[in-house]
Amino acid sequence: MAELLYVKALILGVVEGLTEFLPISSTGHLIVAGALLDFNDEKGKVFEIVIQCGAIFAVCWEFRRRIGSVIAGIGRVPSANRLVLNLVIAFIPLAALGLLFGKFIKSHLFRAETVAITSILGAFVIFAVERWYRRPPSRARIDSVDDLRPLDALKIGIAQAFALVPGTSRSGATIIGGLMFGLSRQAATEFSFFLAIPTLLIASAYQVVKERALFSSADLGWMSAGVVAAFVSAFFCVRWLLRYISTHDFTPFAWYRIVFGIVVLWTAYAGIVRWQ
Repeated sequence: MAELLYVKALILGVVEGLTEFLPISSTGHLIVAGALLDFNDEKGKVFEIVIQCGAIFAVCWEFRRRIGSVIAGIGRVPSANRLVLNLVIAFIPLAALGLLFGKFIKSHLFRAETVAITSILGAFVIFAVERWYRRPPSRARIDSVDDLRPLDALKIGIAQAFALVPGTSRSGATIIGGLMFGLSRQAATEFSFFLAIPTLLIASAYQVVKERALFSSADLGWMSAGVVAAFVSAFFCVRWLLRYISTHDFTPFAWYRIVFGIVVLWTAYAGIVRWQ
């Protein structure tokens, strides 16, 4: 039984790390993977949030020099103050709506079928935005996260709030939202990474404190294994994505979302998998 928990934790950790920062929805993939592994009870749902810490640690390590300079510059360096302010502003919409509707969403929308539908719908949003983005810009694009204004951050924060619906993708919402609101592909992706740090760390801490009664010291081993797996897989994924966006767009991810959504719906309709 213990060995099986470790296997499940490692699989879910890898899934989290590979999908957290790609516009394909880590939550959606974890819901599907959790259902296939029969690890989608209350403890499993909280674990899926906890392993986000591993993915965030990977981002913190990749951008450790930049993060360190921002922390050291708070209160003294205008660009550091501006970035921190923008992250706070962008975090507020999701936090507020999550507190208001989080319980309802978890009770009614954390289902594989919901993930499939939103995955497909999100693909068409990516197609539309990428087609619009390739047109000659009517105004100069924002090429650096240091150039974001508070209003830009608020818009991206509102876009991120759509990720409360499973299958939407937090990273997809923020990156594609950033492209819509005038950010370059590099700036949108980097701001999505930075915004993930407070968003996911606070969400993980909140769930751990709230649901601490579900866990005991005996769970520390397999949970740690999942976090480490998420860190390692996310580390390689982040580095790959930063190289990828320098020469590619996000259209392939849209096609993947469609295939993923169709497979989930087809297996449910055909009775191959009884999604719980």
